[in-house]
Amino acid sequence: MGKISRFMIAAPNSGAGKTTITLALLSALQKRGSTPVAFKCGPDYIDPMFHRAVLGIPSYNLDLFFSDEKIVCGLLREHSNTSSVAVIEGVMGYYDGISGNTKASSYEVAKATETPVILVVSAKGASLSMAAVINGFKAFRKPNLIAGVILNDCSEALYKMLRVSLETETGLKQLGYFPRLKECSIESRHLGLVTAAEIDGLRQKIELLGVQAEKSIDIDALLNIAGAAQILTGKLPAVNPIVKTKPRIAIAQDDAFCFYYADNLALLERLGAELVPFSPLSDNALPESINALYLGGGYPELYAAALSANATMLENLRTAINNGLPTLAECGGFLYLHETLEDDQGIAHSMTGVFQGHGFKTSRLQRFGYISLIAKQDTLLCSSGDSIPAHEFHYWDTTLTGGNCTARKPDGREWTCVTANQTIFAGFPHLYFYGNPSFAARFVQAAAAYKGQGNI
Repeated sequence: MGKISRFMIAAPNSGAGKTTITLALLSALQKRGSTPVAFKCGPDYIDPMFHRAVLGIPSYNLDLFFSDEKIVCGLLREHSNTSSVAVIEGVMGYYDGISGNTKASSYEVAKATETPVILVVSAKGASLSMAAVINGFKAFRKPNLIAGVILNDCSEALYKMLRVSLETETGLKQLGYFPRLKECSIESRHLGLVTAAEIDGLRQKIELLGVQAEKSIDIDALLNIAGAAQILTGKLPAVNPIVKTKPRIAIAQDDAFCFYYADNLALLERLGAELVPFSPLSDNALPESINALYLGGGYPELYAAALSANATMLENLRTAINNGLPTLAECGGFLYLHETLEDDQGIAHSMTGVFQGHGFKTSRLQRFGYISLIAKQDTLLCSSGDSIPAHEFHYWDTTLTGGNCTARKPDGREWTCVTANQTIFAGFPHLYFYGNPSFAARFVQAAAAYKGQGNI
């Protein structure tokens, strides 16, 4: 059971080129006629959007803080069953985990899933010293799972000079090199990369990356390594519909609201919901006959003027939520429910006004990282004492201090957050439903109950 061809792209540190190499390989594999599936280690929701932008390749998160090894293996196995090869992109440095250890690191994901690892090493300003770096990564943990190396920021001439020496010194197969392609650069902003929808000519850029990968990376050898991966065990727990008829959940999906975990949405559907996308930017009102609302994160601060100008949507949303429409709002979606939201220039714009608070720009990350979210009282999604893993990553803050949950970091620090009652759950944390599926179940049940009222 579970014969899944797979490999992970990891690196000694952030900024070494993992995303570029992953995109290049996905493009090259698809051009060969393969049907790859992509994964991202950790809580990032932007990199998977880039994976999906490569000719529609599906992409998911694998995170050992959000869920245990059984769930991670089950997700990898389920999403890879109909694909020719699974390509997993690591996070940060290979061994970098929570609070200065390897917990929830790329290494822990590779070990849990028994996935062979390709180490991307930057050749910028180095030559044989790279062998010392590679050997250090091999020796740091046993098993290390590293099966090959790709040199990034490397010329053809340098690779030809170093390949044999690096293989002799490290015992690892050198799978090729990747030069810097300025015409294929991808911009960054305060939450990391800009979103895939914002980049002109993204498809062409990624196709050029794929052409380069075919030229300078030994993809056949890489696929041989992937095909030799151990049989993958583990399966997801059975999830069946919990409602008799499909409640319709409106989900905000446009340039302003696009940060969602794919498995969150899939779990809502498995539990029996129908997801109905809409755009707060361009639509005049919520979709017809909806029974709940999911406002995800994104970059509403960059579109604050346009969101504010869509007065009919603001009024429609405010009325529906105030009339009891079950609503989940995360991070950017939470800010959208405020009276005002500052844009990236610090100019305040009117929002829905569901909450009497103001979203404002700050100069640094606020409350960044993994948290366990613990309910202090019964609300829409949970009962008092219930907990779910979550993640915060935002530069904007709010005058609205929520007090319905406690957020606790792995190092023990904690604070109160989330504004919630029996019909709304809103705050900065991004929830991960497989960490506690009862939160998703409660949301679907609330939508079904609202449907029974004949509202909206």
